[in-house]
Amino acid sequence: VQLVESGGGLVQPGGSLRLSCAASGTIFDIYTVFWYRQPQGKEREVVASIQGNGYAWYADSVKGRFTLSRDNAKKSVYLQMDSLKPDDTAVYYCKLINTWGKGTLVTVSS
Repeated sequence: VQLVESGGGLVQPGGSLRLSCAASGTIFDIYTVFWYRQPQGKEREVVASIQGNGYAWYADSVKGRFTLSRDNAKKSVYLQMDSLKPDDTAVYYCKLINTWGKGTLVTVSS
């Protein structure tokens, strides 16, 4: 199983980014995919998750600003992040079963 995140970068406060997580080497559509983030010097925390049927859960800190979607045919999950804040700055990771991607850095700064 391999996971590859992409889409991170530098964005100003209030801006948007769309992260992608592409999976390979596994059945995809039956599994829940998780997004975590880890700010520098802090512990990794779960941000959101999406089940195979598309049902999504969000942490309170991102609810109303982040939106998850998935394309099972492409074995991909997308995290749309809007109204970004400096506190959203972190390395974002996706997780499927027990496999983690290498992460993508999101920096929110003016």
